[in-house]
Amino acid sequence: MRCHPMALGDNRGMSFEVEIGHASQRGPRDTNEDFVGAQRADAHEASRGLIAAIADGVSSGGRGKEAAQTSVMGLIADFFATPATWDTTTALDRLIGAQNAWLVSQNRQRQSQDGAVSGDESAGMAALTTLTALVLQGQSYTVAHVGDTRLWRLSGGELQLLTQDHAYPHPDMRSRLTRAVGLDDSVRIDHLQGEVQPGDTYILTSDGIHGVLKPRRLAELARSGTAQQACVALIEAALAAGSHDNATALIVRVIGLDAGRLIDEITRTRALPALGRCRIGDVIDGYTVTAVVADTGVHRLYQARDPHSDELVVLKTLHESRAADLQERALLAHESWLAMRVTERDAVGLVRGREVHDATALYTVFDWHSGRTLEQMLAKQQPTIAEVIEAGSQIARALGRLHRQGVVHRDIKPGNVHLGDDGQWRLLDLGVALSGQESSAARELHAGTPSFMNPEQWDGAPADAAGDVYALGVTLYLWLTGRLPYGTVEPYQSGRFRRDPPAPSRLRTDVPMWLDHLLMKAVARHAKQRFETAEELLLALERGASRALPALGATPLLARDAAALWKVVALLSLLLNALLVFWLAFLPK
Repeated sequence: MRCHPMALGDNRGMSFEVEIGHASQRGPRDTNEDFVGAQRADAHEASRGLIAAIADGVSSGGRGKEAAQTSVMGLIADFFATPATWDTTTALDRLIGAQNAWLVSQNRQRQSQDGAVSGDESAGMAALTTLTALVLQGQSYTVAHVGDTRLWRLSGGELQLLTQDHAYPHPDMRSRLTRAVGLDDSVRIDHLQGEVQPGDTYILTSDGIHGVLKPRRLAELARSGTAQQACVALIEAALAAGSHDNATALIVRVIGLDAGRLIDEITRTRALPALGRCRIGDVIDGYTVTAVVADTGVHRLYQARDPHSDELVVLKTLHESRAADLQERALLAHESWLAMRVTERDAVGLVRGREVHDATALYTVFDWHSGRTLEQMLAKQQPTIAEVIEAGSQIARALGRLHRQGVVHRDIKPGNVHLGDDGQWRLLDLGVALSGQESSAARELHAGTPSFMNPEQWDGAPADAAGDVYALGVTLYLWLTGRLPYGTVEPYQSGRFRRDPPAPSRLRTDVPMWLDHLLMKAVARHAKQRFETAEELLLALERGASRALPALGATPLLARDAAALWKVVALLSLLLNALLVFWLAFLPK
């Protein structure tokens, strides 16, 4: 099948668009201890969606207000600073858990300063708060909930309560919470996830509203006017109905949605036809092919011209022989999703992915960087020591950035390390990377290049960040010396680690002693002797001779080959038997 534009109709997705309103009044209370907030992601991270939260402070002396305010503001301020590759529930758990720990610590300090008090007095002095948070991303919502604030969903004319109150069921104790932020050393958070539809309305309320308004009345008011007008109407109705508490409401109306989640990207790629083979000059959805970059038998890469920015880009697609494989499609979707997220805040050292809208065939788009891979450079002139140090530092820094996002590359090697014409080293190909969002089949895939895999993986251990650091050490060792530390391992073989690698200075006399020690540590046989993180390797490279690492001792024979003792015993036994046979056969009786 030739590559050509295809007309499949308008499959354009709506952009993420919401209407938000919020209002709060103290009612008959002296102070207002409720707090609400909402925040959308910045334009360059629009796929991360929106977070909204409501809190109802509990205690006296204004400390409940402090707890509510810091909980909402901290959650909203920090949510978009978490790695975009984290699951939403993980991000919410960690942020709310950190806020809970801070409040508990503050409460203990205040209690110790105020002296010994009774249990009831201590509870009244503590700064506690309920907290209900809503995150809208892609086609889904995620809820995190503690306490008795509530989240409602109005969809298709039906009102659904998405949270459950954490309060005592007895009528006289309904104001007493069983869970709150700041109450205990650890906080149990309820989570709920579901699908979002355009037209859905999400309503967050404090008990000053839902404590007096019936669900039917609440739904009726939530539909009225704009989102802001509806919030005001809810508060006025609650106060008119005799609410004795602070009354707060926040409404989010969903108008349009983005396809921002990995599952959305996978679903999109499953429905697309194979791209087929392209030639220079072919046009795909406006992208004009300018060069054929690579054909690996699994993927094809093309250089193309972006019709909107007029910049060069890379189009990556599956070879037509693999295009029907759903697992390969999922891996391609995962790579695209990662490349658009791990580089959102800082693209240095990584290749940025681009959003693909209205695609009529299966392909993904990445930024184009002119230059050469390290694999292409290996056959050229020998690098200088300064070049290896500079490259190693840049790559280690990029690798550390990737690991902080929770991503394991799994295939660091010279072919995936690229020096751009701008002088920047970059990591390529996240095709087999792990992010925690991939399928179990992708996670269990024995990915990577055998000669660059650490010994633990050959013993059945899963790939991890330490494996990437080891592979970087092997890459630098190979570039500097022209040899792999443990020799070439073919795909059908298993790793052989029965000897220590020769020191780089024995293969190249201009290698300084500190770099010799550094590389031997990076590729050491045992994990405990190696660098634990990319940042630790980077620090050693930056310090150089000023803080040189000690030399590693030779690995004992038994540590390199567990069967060595039995081999020695067998050899001695063989020699003894040979002597015995000789004595019996030839010596006089």
